[in-house]
Amino acid sequence: MEKRTLGRSDLSVVPFVFGGNVFGWTADEKTSLQLLDAFVDHGFDFVDTADVYSKWVPGNTGGESETIIGNWIKQSGKRDKIVLATKVGKPMGNGKQGLSKAYITKAVDDSLKRLQTDYIDLYQSHDDDQGIPLAETLEVYTDLIKQGKVRAIGASNYSAGRLREALQVSRDNGFARYESLQPEYNLYDREDYEKQYESLCRENDLGVITYYSLASGFLTGKYRSEDDLNKSQRGGGVKKYLNSRGYKILAALDKVAGHYNTTPAAIALAWVMARPGITAPIASATSVHQLKELTKAAEINLNTESLESLTTASNY
Repeated sequence: MEKRTLGRSDLSVVPFVFGGNVFGWTADEKTSLQLLDAFVDHGFDFVDTADVYSKWVPGNTGGESETIIGNWIKQSGKRDKIVLATKVGKPMGNGKQGLSKAYITKAVDDSLKRLQTDYIDLYQSHDDDQGIPLAETLEVYTDLIKQGKVRAIGASNYSAGRLREALQVSRDNGFARYESLQPEYNLYDREDYEKQYESLCRENDLGVITYYSLASGFLTGKYRSEDDLNKSQRGGGVKKYLNSRGYKILAALDKVAGHYNTTPAAIALAWVMARPGITAPIASATSVHQLKELTKAAEINLNTESLESLTTASNY
């Protein structure tokens, strides 16, 4: 399968990322281990999680997703088969948050322990921490790379201005630089990324890994009316897409999916993969069947007519 280089790093990945936010939430440990096996056995290699996943679930404290991935690594022996991405910075409780040197130094060791590995391929700032100088954060990341605990770093939830500033701080000081950005981007939610970040990322050869790549499930076609919103725990987040533009996008997806004999979800992900400058979309699944349907996106090479119809239907 085709591989893409992440930014200017030495990481190359198949352009589909498994989103580990479901591990310990909508996928229990047994299911999660099956999903990870199926993912890797089908030739995929990029797994994204965060220390805070899945703290929002009643009874969880954070770290559940990393712990499950760590158990899978230990049981499967497949650490070398994956590019493993995690994040730091979101509130973990008891004041544990942010991007200070002291906190990152401890948080990375906590993540490594949960993940049962001695290195993280891509360590990402989950949130900008404006109370800490960018130089402090980037210097500690540089140290972690020198120590072999981290291979490359990335950013998520940074404004374009702060991301540009961070890249300049790295250049000025000889620090490791952010090699990737993790923005919200999909067929419906295009404007923010395309106007604020796209040129910045392309000019600086940043890898781009998109989250909410299926617009909280809307682009699967599962939600066609308000009556459908109770179909899953995520249905409430879909209501905002039920408008004339949303329906226009679904109609275009249905048509192209019919042409390729696949699902709207696979087509929506294939469109993201085909966008200039995008490394890979993140998507998650809670069953092996669902995962197989989504990963078909990596085998679809949308023709010019299909790409244009989807892009036109989703114009903002």
